[in-house]
Amino acid sequence: MAVLGTLSRIARIGSTFCRNRPLILTKSSQRRGIVSCIDPSHGLTDEQKEFQKVAFDFAANEMAPHMAEWDQKEVFPVETMRKAAQLGFGGIYVQPDVGGSGLSRLDTSIIFEALSTGCVSTTAYISIHNMCAWMIDTFGNNEQREKFCPDLCSMEKFASYCLTEPGSGSDAASLFTSAQKKGDHYILNGSKAFISGGGDTDVYVVMCRTGVKGPKGISCVVVEKGTPGLSFGKKEKKVGWNSQPTRAVIFEDCAVPVANRLGSEGQGFNIAMKGLNGGRINIASCSLGAAHASVSLARDHMLVRKQFGEALANNQYLQFKLAEMATKLVASRLLVREAAKALQENHPDAVSLCSMAKLFVTDECFNICNQALQMHGGYGYLKDYAVQQFVRDIRVHQILEGTNEVMRMIISRNLLAES
Repeated sequence: MAVLGTLSRIARIGSTFCRNRPLILTKSSQRRGIVSCIDPSHGLTDEQKEFQKVAFDFAANEMAPHMAEWDQKEVFPVETMRKAAQLGFGGIYVQPDVGGSGLSRLDTSIIFEALSTGCVSTTAYISIHNMCAWMIDTFGNNEQREKFCPDLCSMEKFASYCLTEPGSGSDAASLFTSAQKKGDHYILNGSKAFISGGGDTDVYVVMCRTGVKGPKGISCVVVEKGTPGLSFGKKEKKVGWNSQPTRAVIFEDCAVPVANRLGSEGQGFNIAMKGLNGGRINIASCSLGAAHASVSLARDHMLVRKQFGEALANNQYLQFKLAEMATKLVASRLLVREAAKALQENHPDAVSLCSMAKLFVTDECFNICNQALQMHGGYGYLKDYAVQQFVRDIRVHQILEGTNEVMRMIISRNLLAES
């Protein structure tokens, strides 16, 4: 099936694919219906509700049944992701002329939230892949767009984002990977750390130093797998995010055509940061999906688990905790959607709003998932129960795409800047 090119095609597919299938997360929820006060479809257009249903249905049928196995066996579910790409999820906010779906940042957030209820780790990788495809689509020339984007949107090929280095994490502008121009090639030397998909993906969007120290000396090049001088470190053993491999990406006299540079020399840091603004919305959306699923799991457990002769649902302390979780979930969702709209509209405060969303939502959603685990008691610590995987998978969201400490720096600088 070709990648869907327009929102209307996604909507038409959704109305067929999800007919008579309720928007549910668990079997017990299926019997009782969705909890209306945390319904993620509130405020959405009919078209948005349709592709949200597609994403929820895909999460429930293609991802959730395999989530634990992918985690425990560290499976990178290539074929499942290609099925997602057939629904338009491989290049959600890439332009349609190169195979993308051409949707908005808000639409994208809605989709990633829904997919994450089925597997956070896999959805988070899909979000990174989408960010890379968007960077090529937005900053690449026509030849680059036509060369790379169609295969990325169909997920025939997969992409990785290469910014972080062993010695430069939060201080990304201090990166060392060098790219010396020799004729019509750049010769890359250096390494990147913690690269999602590293070694298993086909396209690497790499930030490298072509000029002076600092952000103005950084350029962005696309490196294809198989390029001589490109190699990878060992597969990292992680607490979560186990359905996507993480490795160091190493460049040793790696010759990359100048024709693979995105934008002009010295524009790379700006490209990287613009990509991360959207990435922060994406990863916050993945946290929303985990929190939504965890609230539902906690609610279901409270209704069936008995202690001291009655259901946990009758315990007022737990009732209040559940109410707080639900309230923080909805507040988080509203903040993400507001930031997504600001980014789409190039609002002057978009960077700060994206940072606020990433900071608040990844913190609060982790707390929601952790509280849901606590409500399960000892059962929550067993790998037979999905809630523990949601906790493990979203813990890293407070670190990547800019740590939450860096988010505080960005927000405070905006507040303290002289007008």
